[in-house]
Amino acid sequence: MSPVTTPRHPHEPPAPADALRSVGLRVTAARVAILEAVRDGDHLAADAVADRVRERVGTVSTQAVYEALNALTEAGLIRRIEPAGSPARYEGRIGDNHHHLVCRACGTVTDVDCVVGDAPCLDPADDAGYQVDEAEVIFWGLCPACRPAVSGS
Repeated sequence: MSPVTTPRHPHEPPAPADALRSVGLRVTAARVAILEAVRDGDHLAADAVADRVRERVGTVSTQAVYEALNALTEAGLIRRIEPAGSPARYEGRIGDNHHHLVCRACGTVTDVDCVVGDAPCLDPADDAGYQVDEAEVIFWGLCPACRPAVSGS
């Protein structure tokens, strides 16, 4: 008998166990907790993911967290971003070609929808023969919380 699943909003990702099964990954308490931590977090680094997973399931090695993050990224269940000067960050928002704002002072990362203006985000000036399917844009600046501290007001 298969378990009954609660209907979900069409834009809501599948339950972690269902998502893992859908890509052929074994469902373990640690993997479920890792996927939940990334989905619930805000562009978390691996060490922050590990801390949250330990709060949920107890002991889990840092190596196991890194291996699971790599497997989840390769399977397309999470996204890895690597802002310059920052450890890799993980997020649950996938498949929509969004970009990021990064604060130069505190390192906060914020999602921003596709860029707008004269240069569409999927239209490089010269594609060099590539078939472009994604663009990764990172905007750098100061977040609202850091702007007053830096300007001195």
